[in-house]
Amino acid sequence: MKILALDTATEACSAALSVDGTVSERYEVIGRGHAERLLPMVQELLAEAGLALAALDGIAFGRGPGSFTGLRIGASTVKGLALATGKPVVGVSTLEALAYNAFETPALICPMLDARKAEVYAAIYRANGEGLFDVVMEEKATTPAEFLGAIDGEALFLGDGLEEHAGFIRGRLQGRARFAPPNRQWVRASSVALIGVKRHGRGERLDVASFTPRYLRRSEAEI
Repeated sequence: MKILALDTATEACSAALSVDGTVSERYEVIGRGHAERLLPMVQELLAEAGLALAALDGIAFGRGPGSFTGLRIGASTVKGLALATGKPVVGVSTLEALAYNAFETPALICPMLDARKAEVYAAIYRANGEGLFDVVMEEKATTPAEFLGAIDGEALFLGDGLEEHAGFIRGRLQGRARFAPPNRQWVRASSVALIGVKRHGRGERLDVASFTPRYLRRSEAEI
């Protein structure tokens, strides 16, 4: 199976290609400029693999939550590629993809992304031993205090939400809080690819004409 995966939901911009279980990736933490870097990353991956877009079985992408601008860039790129090739699209939660960086831990996995306005995008997962997760708390936009109130047991935290809230987490959870190392704090397209392969194999699909990113809350312009 050949799956192209993209993620632009955070300051990290990445693309990955999974070919029969072997994953290659382009990954940069750039803050801005996702629109300029994303397609060149795709072209580099396909060229290295000697594949054309038409040879893909499908496309997976980080559907959100995350940066509204980044999510729109990712969604519009995926729509363009899918409409041009007729390939099916699989959406992957940004938080689930982030949790995949820690799938081997027996603790609760607590990805959290900065949502601004003193909130975070967060969810709680537990690895199920099959490369996917059982959902303990559905993803939502919430306050750190509310998020921590839903945690019962030892928990591993990861994501850019830690930059502002790590001290608060330590104070509230004491010895029950653990933190992933720096190299696991960003969403990676390779994780989106691995989850996307499983979901593609189960027949999951998005309607290319109508799907939208998963924002979890309204933008400032809408408000």
